[in-house]
Amino acid sequence: MLISESKLLDRKLLRRGHTYDVSLLWMIVLMTSFSLMMVYSASIAYAGHDGGSKYFYLSRQAVFLAAGGLFAWLAAKMPLSLWKKLTPFILFGSLLLLAAVLFLGREINGAKRWIHVGPINLQPTEIFKLAIILYLSSFFTRRAEILKQFKKVWFAGIPVGAGLGLIMLEPDFGSFVVVSVVAVSLLFLAGLPFRWFIAVVAIGLVAMVGLVLIEPYRVARVTAFLDPWQDPLGKGYQLTHSLMAMGRGGWLGVGLGASLEKRFYLPEAHTDFILAVIGEEFGFVGVLVLIFCYVWLVLRAFSIGKQARDLELFFGAFVAKGIGVWLGIQSFFNIGVNIGLLPTKGLTLPLMSYGGSAVMVMLLCMGLLMRVDYENRRVMRGFKV
Repeated sequence: MLISESKLLDRKLLRRGHTYDVSLLWMIVLMTSFSLMMVYSASIAYAGHDGGSKYFYLSRQAVFLAAGGLFAWLAAKMPLSLWKKLTPFILFGSLLLLAAVLFLGREINGAKRWIHVGPINLQPTEIFKLAIILYLSSFFTRRAEILKQFKKVWFAGIPVGAGLGLIMLEPDFGSFVVVSVVAVSLLFLAGLPFRWFIAVVAIGLVAMVGLVLIEPYRVARVTAFLDPWQDPLGKGYQLTHSLMAMGRGGWLGVGLGASLEKRFYLPEAHTDFILAVIGEEFGFVGVLVLIFCYVWLVLRAFSIGKQARDLELFFGAFVAKGIGVWLGIQSFFNIGVNIGLLPTKGLTLPLMSYGGSAVMVMLLCMGLLMRVDYENRRVMRGFKV
């Protein structure tokens, strides 16, 4: 028996119940608290080497989470109508930052993805991901009829295409894929005819394959992913050590702080490969619990979006579902890379990995999600938003 959309996503909200989503708030608090603990555990060896103190990455992550919490609070306080008005400025600003990073960016491992701003490295692609969700949500709310005219659909994609082009000049193939999936998913959710949706997906897949084939290092990542043990000290180094960490963890893990791979064996242990450390210290069961948390967050985002759609709050509906797609696809990619299911892409694990702009923007998105839910509840109580 198939599970219907209503059974999967509907929630019973009392008219005199909470004015905000308490469960969502606690899930965010628990995941960010666990992130703080795991960043400290995964980075303790690197921290003494890079920063001179074993608390170097922990203290910075705490600042990033505090700043992100402030942004989330502000996002939750701002009416969606104001977000809609600010969307053109956010989109234009993100495109300017994507262009600026090519000239002012800090080059790390052959890529210019970060602009050094005080104590943090600002990553414009993270802001652009949010900007695209807001832009497409606003566009489809105002111009839904354009989806019935395929030639005009491309007009809506001009800012998306411009941003994707700038992202590939950095280059950042992982973010290119995430933005593409989010944009195509919102097109589908907005009601793009299925045959046109298939055409867009086919064009996107061909473009991605072409981008992989024209760069030797991307081809090398794919071949290393297919057989990492063929060159365990070269192209397959990260993946083999990630798999060894997962295997060493077994069912229940070796215990918090007892990981060996984080001690200068596994590169990027506190960023892209933090899941491998979680797997080693908490085992298969710990990874399953974390995956459950991400599935819960994605389903809650879609539940909030469906409720907004049913209340005819279409901008909020698209925003909530866009955030759900972003959170789901990026966590899927990161988990897939860590367990050898996908080639290495350089994407962080949302709400978990060490990072400045990535953590703060994702927390801002969580605040925005709570705002959508808050306005849903206000409308259910008979208030105007």
